[in-house]
Formats: sequence, structure tokens, C-alpha cells
Amino acid sequence: MPSSLPPGLPIVPNGGDGSDGSDGSEYQADGPFPMSEADFEAAVSDALDRIPPELAKTMSNVAIFIEDDYTPQPGEDPDTVLLGLYEGVPLTERDSWWDAGSLPDRITIFRQPILDICASREDVIEEVTVTVVHEIAHHFGISDARLHELGWG
Repeated sequence: MPSSLPPGLPIVPNGGDGSDGSDGSEYQADGPFPMSEADFEAAVSDALDRIPPELAKTMSNVAIFIEDDYTPQPGEDPDTVLLGLYEGVPLTERDSWWDAGSLPDRITIFRQPILDICASREDVIEEVTVTVVHEIAHHFGISDARLHELGWG
């Protein structure tokens, strides 16, 4: 876990052996950029390390997960693609009732959709950073519309 984040913010990858043969060089073939699960997890960890410590300290009861892909929910467009997802109660909406046994908020970063839109290691790192910041902003109650205005859409 990044040292700048308080306890209770684990990164939980979906497992696997983390070997795909990528060497970090520019990817030219059709298809997703090949990056090992371990390298992708490191990119998420690095993005979390870039959060200013003063801001990280104010995050409360949130867990970070990495999953391969998003599965659309019943009633949702089956072609829905998400790079990240925030599930929980934003800090701006919490009241005294919230602390009484509430489960942690959950931020999930979806590996495959990010790799699908990236052509290089640098692209992956940039997209992971934008996605992590975007989802953490939701934890602080910032809307998608405002994030798009700020360039973090």
C-alpha cells in the first residue's frame, strides 16, 4: 500500500501470475496493450502515491480494488464499458448514522478496458492516473459533470 495513504485503503488485485511477456516498449499490434497484472497494480499504486498527503488523510473507509473488467448490471446496456467505478456514500453525504457499521466505499479500477484503449506504457500510466483521481473525486462528492469541466473526465 502506498505510504501516503492511511490504513484501510488496500489495493486488492484480482490475482493471477502477472506474466505476459511485456517489456514496456511501444505496442504496435492490434488489440490491448500487453501489461502484466503486477505492472498494472504498480501503476495504480503509483497513482495513489501522487495524491497529496493532506488529501489522502481525509479519505475515510474506502478500499481500492483492481478487476479485469466491468460486468454490466441487470437493466444496464450490455455494451457498457467502465474504466473505474466508485460505489459508496460520498464524504459530502455522510451523516452521523453513516459510521454505525457501514461497509467501506469501494473504488474499482478495471484493467482490461484501460489496456484496450492504450498504445504504450505511458498511455496506461496516464489513463490509470486519470481514472484513480476521477474515482477518488467521487468519494469526495465531485460529480462527473464537474470532473469533465476540470479535465478529469
